[in-house]
Amino acid sequence: MSFYGWVWRVLPGPVPVKVVEAAVLVLAVVAVLFVWVFPQVAPFMPFNNTTVGQ
Repeated sequence: MSFYGWVWRVLPGPVPVKVVEAAVLVLAVVAVLFVWVFPQVAPFMPFNNTTVGQ
């Protein structure tokens, strides 16, 4: 059983409503990643240390 199948079965309503709810859920996860997770991880990423001459 996959996580996505479980989420689809748990979402209430008919198929069109489930599609909208799933889209809102995906957008919420992306928003959380961009607002809180990525800014916390960015200082530890190696691509912040550029070696291009000045």
